[in-house]
Formats: sequence, structure tokens, C-alpha cells
Amino acid sequence: MLAALLASALAAELVPRWAPAESGGVRDLHGEYRNIFRRGNRNAASHLWAKFLLDRADQMTDAKLKEMFSGFCAVSGSPVSPHHYNRYRLTLPQVGGGNATGYFHYCCWPCVCDTQDFIRVDTRTVTTADGTRQYRFGVIGNPCTKPDALHTPWIDAIHPRPTTLAQVAAEVHCDGNKLVNAPLSDNGHVIISMFFEAAHAEDVVDVPTPGKIREAGGVQYQHEGDFAAMCEDRKRNNYNSGMGEIFRKVAEIAPIETCASLPELRETEEVPAGEGKLTAAEL
Repeated sequence: MLAALLASALAAELVPRWAPAESGGVRDLHGEYRNIFRRGNRNAASHLWAKFLLDRADQMTDAKLKEMFSGFCAVSGSPVSPHHYNRYRLTLPQVGGGNATGYFHYCCWPCVCDTQDFIRVDTRTVTTADGTRQYRFGVIGNPCTKPDALHTPWIDAIHPRPTTLAQVAAEVHCDGNKLVNAPLSDNGHVIISMFFEAAHAEDVVDVPTPGKIREAGGVQYQHEGDFAAMCEDRKRNNYNSGMGEIFRKVAEIAPIETCASLPELRETEEVPAGEGKLTAAEL
């Protein structure tokens, strides 16, 4: 945490004032696209949006920082204009154990599937114009722990020809074992977006209905549970929608291991003596 604060203080000294930090919106952030992505497109490089904003966090209020973080897709890196239809509610594993419920803004529904498989939640202490507090962020492992993986050929189901991450995700760029310009969480993972707080209201998807707008705590959103069957179908078809496998190939290089939450114990009926025991063949 101390390292994050020192890095923030150093960045504040080096980063000039950014006018939209006080009066702009996500379109002003989008206007910085060519300054943020200088090597190529934004494929799987949301960490660069996050870096740009965190370097200027002290110039923004808490509300403005959150608004700006809603302006891009956590998975693809695509610029988005936030609204309830592209706000998705998910429950994800936290680094260190347990789960967290919150929201991401996406460019398309397949990002839900990739998030469930690879994105985890961690914290970082950030200083804004309103003071210093801890935020939750979506994180992935550092792909530069195995930089050669960025040059390994593979075939995408959407564009069935050999390619490499170095070609299709050029902004995922390594300097040795360091991902260039990647902001890190308290536990040293790559931050790709803010994980927005969600109301802790019961939220059960009885009948999966893709595209249905739900509401909890006054916030409208789509629910990850509505896309379970679609995610399975996408998997069976080799991830032939959304970004294809680009983000997945980046994130699977160094997946984050978390402590899974234990299921709640359920009361069971008493079993008469001698019944319900497993045979040797069943063990």
C-alpha cells in the first residue's frame, strides 16, 4: 500500500493538469485515445486507460474518477458510453479470498464470459481531490512473466489464420518481465478497470433472459446469470464472438489463483444407521 501511495505521489509531480479532470466526461477521455495507445490498437490493453486515469486521480473528485472509469470496456479496451444497457453485474473472486459483487461496463456480452474466467478483484488506495480511500479494481495476472507467450502463434476462430498476441494486441508490451505502463493493485496484479460498488440486495436469476434490464439499489444493469447458456455455447464454438480469444490468450498466461469461497453448509435430514454410506467402489 505504501508503494502505491509513493507511486501516486511521484506520478502527480510528473503529470500535467488535465482540464477534463474537472469539467469533462468520457468523451474527453476517448479524445486521448491516440495519446494512450501509441503502439497499435487497444485490444486487451485496458490497463493503459487505467494508468492514464490513476496518474490523474488527484485532479479528479471521487465521482469524476468513477465516471471516467466507466468510459471503456474492461475486457476489450473499447471506448464505451456508459448507460444501464452496457452495465453488467457480476460476482467475482477476490484476491485473498471471498467474493465481491459489482459492475463493469462492456462493449458486448461475451466480455461477461471472459471476465468470469479470468478477472479477479483486488484493492488499491487512491488519492483523489476528495481525499484518500481504497477502491476495488478488476485485475489480471502479469502476462510478462512469460513474455515469449506473446509471440506464440495461434489460430482465432473469428479470423482463422495464424497470428500472435504481439500482432493483434501490440499494446500488451513487455520490458523484461514488466508489463509496460501497467498500474498495479495492492497485491501486485495488473489493474484493467474499476469494479464499481453494487448494492448488496438479493439478486436471483430464476429465468435467464439475455438483454433483460434489472435493478437493485436504484441501479439498472444486466446480470451475468442471464448469459450462462450463451457463454457455454460460445465456449463450444471456440469463442467465436466478442474479441474471440485475444483477451483470453493474454489473461491465461498468468492466471490469478484465489481462495475459493466455501459453500454454505446445508442442514440435511438424519440418515438411519447403515444407510447413505459410500461403498468402496464409490469412493
